[in-house]
Amino acid sequence: MNNPFDQISAAFAPEYRVNLSIERLDGSIMLTLSDDSGVVAKRLISQAQRNDPVRLGRVIDSIRLGLAIELGQNPVQVLAALTRSQPDERRFPAAGLAN
Repeated sequence: MNNPFDQISAAFAPEYRVNLSIERLDGSIMLTLSDDSGVVAKRLISQAQRNDPVRLGRVIDSIRLGLAIELGQNPVQVLAALTRSQPDERRFPAAGLAN
């Protein structure tokens, strides 16, 4: 998927309403995720993050991890699931995580 806006929407659209808006003149965008209860997350995504597929994937994973923690899920399990589902170049070491 080459379009970063489509990639962001596809990552969250099944569970949340996704709104992307231009936030700054430098090309940064604001991602707002909401559900029936209201806004659940807002994140600023820089132009550099948006235009680099690896960095964008990390931003998406970071948002997913934050949402999972907010929902009371085990962060170690969420990280394990994220790293299993990603291509090798997007994996990050689990250094510092206790089992």
